[in-house]
Amino acid sequence: MSAQPLTFAEFYPCYLREHSQRGTRVLHFVGTTLFIICLGMLLRTGNWNWLAAGVVAAYGFAWVGHFFVEHNRPATFQHPWYSLLGDFRMYFDLWRGREKFG
Repeated sequence: MSAQPLTFAEFYPCYLREHSQRGTRVLHFVGTTLFIICLGMLLRTGNWNWLAAGVVAAYGFAWVGHFFVEHNRPATFQHPWYSLLGDFRMYFDLWRGREKFG
């Protein structure tokens, strides 16, 4: 991935290439689902520990995918905001069938 993509549209195809393995996408999907559930629990209870739990779950599952399945470095380290947007875009594209799990 280039050091400085100019737009998210330029970044996202690179993001998908770094998530080419089915296992990586599944782990991202699980982590993002857990984050959304924890966010809902935060809104329901007002307990901010749910936000921390969601972040740990999301990054934990994603990073396991990168380090042990994909064998690459998460895009979070170079492009944190584009990476976060990419996580959610891939998640919702998987739900809609626009992307495949592998």
